[in-house]
Amino acid sequence: MPYADQVVNVKTPDEDLREQAELARRKAEEDRVLAESLRTSAEQNRTQAEEARSAAEDARHAAEEARHAAEAARHATIAAVSATADSLSATLEQMKFLEEARNTIRELKKVKPNDIN
Repeated sequence: MPYADQVVNVKTPDEDLREQAELARRKAEEDRVLAESLRTSAEQNRTQAEEARSAAEDARHAAEEARHAAEAARHATIAAVSATADSLSATLEQMKFLEEARNTIRELKKVKPNDIN
């Protein structure tokens, strides 16, 4: 038996249940905070994944535009080469014409004015 100056700490069943309920409430609150933190992290990850997807899509569009620009440059180069070839061909034809004209003039000069064929 305890002495008069000693306090005996005896819990009633209701107090024990209240203490267990309080512990469960604290644990539930900790779990809720953890779940909220995980939800926030998941949302950040989703946002980052969406940003990465958007950046990849932008890069795909830029690559497509670059491909179109390269194709247009290729066509322009082909057109320039074709124009150059046409110009060179025309110049060659002019040179042939002038050479034939010179040869004709030379042949005409060989014929003496009094010669009749």
